[in-house]
This record gives sequence, C-alpha cells and structure tokens, in this order.
Amino acid sequence: MARKLAGKPPSIQTLSPEAAIAGGEIRIHGKGFATGAHPRVLLGDIPAPLIVGSDSYIVARVPEDAVDNVVKIESGALSSVEWACEIGVPIGDNLHPVASPAVDSNGIIFTTFSGSRGQKTTTSVYRVDPHEGPTPFLSDIMNATGLAFDKEGILYVSSRFDGIIYEVTPRGEMAVYVEGMGVATGITFDAEGNLYVGDRSGTIFKISRSRQIYVYATLEPSIAAYHLAFGPDGYLYVTGPTTSSFDCVQRVSDKGEVDVFYRGLGRPQGLAFDSNDNLYVAASLRGRRGVVRITPEREASLFLSGPGVVGIAFSPSGNAIVATNNMIYRVDCGITPRQ
Repeated sequence: MARKLAGKPPSIQTLSPEAAIAGGEIRIHGKGFATGAHPRVLLGDIPAPLIVGSDSYIVARVPEDAVDNVVKIESGALSSVEWACEIGVPIGDNLHPVASPAVDSNGIIFTTFSGSRGQKTTTSVYRVDPHEGPTPFLSDIMNATGLAFDKEGILYVSSRFDGIIYEVTPRGEMAVYVEGMGVATGITFDAEGNLYVGDRSGTIFKISRSRQIYVYATLEPSIAAYHLAFGPDGYLYVTGPTTSSFDCVQRVSDKGEVDVFYRGLGRPQGLAFDSNDNLYVAASLRGRRGVVRITPEREASLFLSGPGVVGIAFSPSGNAIVATNNMIYRVDCGITPRQ
C-alpha cells in the first residue's frame, strides 16, 4: 500500500461555485487534505464548518461572519495555496423580499418588506445604500412584491394583494399606474417602455405606455409568483415555481408563443441577464441552492451558493445584489448588467 508523503501541503484542484453567501456550501476537490490531521477550511482567518471531509473532497459551509474572499485548507501545520471565492457582504437585514431587488442608475438598491398576504407592514419598500444600509422609502403598499425601473428612473411596484401597479418618483411620491392585475407579482419593461405584469393565477399582462391592457400570454399558475425579465433575443423570460421539483424557465415571443428555455431547476424565482447574455436564476440545480447561471447555449451551473435566495440584480459597478427571504447581499463579482 502506498504511503502518504509526509510534509506535503494540501493541494486544491477545483473549488465551486465561484461565489457564496452565509450558509452556502463550497465544494473543494484536491489531494492531501488529511495528510497529517483532520482538515480545516478557512475563509480568511474564519473556520468554515465541514459537512463532508476526506483526503480529496471537502464540502464546507460559509459561516455567518465570513467576509474574506480567499479559501485555504490546513492539515496540521501545513496549508494549501489560497483560492478565490467571492463571499457576499450583507448590506441589509430584517427585510422580506419575495422577488429580485431593483437597482437605479446610481447603484441604489430597492427591496421590499412584503409580509404575509393581507399583512400591513410599517414599511413596504426600503431604499438600500450599499455603504449605509437600508432606510424606509414607501409605507402604504400592501404586500409589495415586484419592482422595476423604467427608462426615466421611475420605480414601479406591484401589489399582489390588490392587483395594483404603483409608480413612484425618486422622492417617494406615489400614484396608481394601473389596476386590476389579479395577483400581481413580477414586473418588467421591454425596450419600447411597455410594462409586463405576471398575475400568478396564469396570465402575463402587457400594458402599453398609453396604459392599454392586453393579455400577452397564458401560463400554468404558480404557487408563489411569476418573475419576469427580457432577454437579448427580445423574448420575455418567465419563472414561476410550481409543486414540481423539476421546474423550467419559459420564454414568450412577441406573438405570445410560449416555449421552454431550460428545464431542471428547483423552485426558480428571480432572474436577471448580464452583458454577455447569460441568464441568472435564483433556484436550485441538482440539489444545490443559490443562483444558477445559464449560458446562451443553455448550459447551467451554480454561480452562487446560499440558502433562501429569492432574487438577483446587477449594479452599474458590476456587483451582484442577491436577495434572500430576509437579507440583501452585495457580491463583488465584476459582472456588467445587460442594458
């Protein structure tokens, strides 16, 4: 039987995914992880709890207080070379997003405290400065759900309680834009400034700039919400979790025809495109939860690991803004948003 070489440090060969938030799992392949002692995984100087540990394979959980973007493995007095993994920095807590945040042209983030159905919350929408944290922005929308900006920088907010879409100026002045949208959830704009609203009972509405309302597409109802984003091909991309554990991303043509873009996700929710036409979806892939990246060739991989992720957006400075069911994180990943 071959003997292990004494004094040889652990060697990391692969680490995935490339980003994570607190509670996410990092998978590491290599060799020599347990040459002289039980392995330890460190994010900077913070130990990460091991879920699986062997001489060639480790699964570690990102601890709550991790902030450094470097990972290394120690085995006794020996240490591996450091590997990069972007760790999300919390910039807002005690929130309740149920969809992707919205980011304005100055990098200011808007997110919701949505509450349970019919719950009137003290604050409906928060304004989150990436450096100073959240401050209350709106207070009179019941069950605020979807958020989107138009080209003029006006924020639109859907209410799944009363089916109203509100328009909000940068100073927080609010007015009804359109009503009667059913259980209004995800919203987005196309290049011409038409607004699209997902009624989770099975309808995608299109509202023209003159506020004429059309039924754009009919889909299978969702148990939670529809999430919408326009792709580089001009299709409207839609997720809506069902009771299946093998859900899909659908897309809708400008004629209202629906097809499946990608199938095989667990509970897909918020979605966003980058400047290279990659699609990012808050979902699980093969049992791993976080944000899934799907290339234009429809190849999927886990981009970010983390529990409870409901949405994602990209800031003008290249940060991923990740929403969980109670937190907002900033991940410095250098990804340019699609314009």
